[in-house]
Amino acid sequence: MTSAPYASRERTTKERILGAAEALFATHGFAGASLRQVTAAARVNLAAVNYHFGSKDKLIEEVFRRRLDELNTRRLTALGKVTGAAGTTLEDVLDAYIRPALDLSRTDGGGAAFVRVLARAYAEHNETLRRFLSENYGHVLRQFATEFARLLPGLGKEEIYWRLDIVTGALTYAMADFGVIQRKVDVTERDHREAAADHLIRFAAAGMRDPTVSHAAASH
Repeated sequence: MTSAPYASRERTTKERILGAAEALFATHGFAGASLRQVTAAARVNLAAVNYHFGSKDKLIEEVFRRRLDELNTRRLTALGKVTGAAGTTLEDVLDAYIRPALDLSRTDGGGAAFVRVLARAYAEHNETLRRFLSENYGHVLRQFATEFARLLPGLGKEEIYWRLDIVTGALTYAMADFGVIQRKVDVTERDHREAAADHLIRFAAAGMRDPTVSHAAASH
């Protein structure tokens, strides 16, 4: 049986490695950040990384898993409260999708670096990572798409996924907080994030509701 102090040390070492990797991947990208840099920043040796993760690819996956497990649990909990209800609106479902992600990006929760890591993933087109995300979190997107299809019966499955993909892109941009609208000095980060969520939900709802279906989608 593992003693509590030993288990605590194991968690501490693993968390240090994950935190160091997240920060370095955010700054240098997946290819640019070496395991040597990670071990130096985490104050561990390479054997510790190999013990906990086995490889750099697995370390990258765990950096994502640490954040996305919590994010998608919150998303699905919020979605579960509105799924199938007669009074559910498109905004309710978008709220369940958008607001937990914007909460993740808050600096006091340590998610700001992860947002940059997420942006790196989009930019670097890492196919191994793309497969990992699809296999582990694709079911979340499918559950949201199912509820969107219920609320938007005039749209086909492909069109819904097109629109959800575009909403996700806008959400990622909002999470990065790198747009024209910057937080004013007299506005708290929480209030700024709430305003961003409200604007994005309204904007996304209008786009999702647009009855126009592209010629490409209509031809399939």
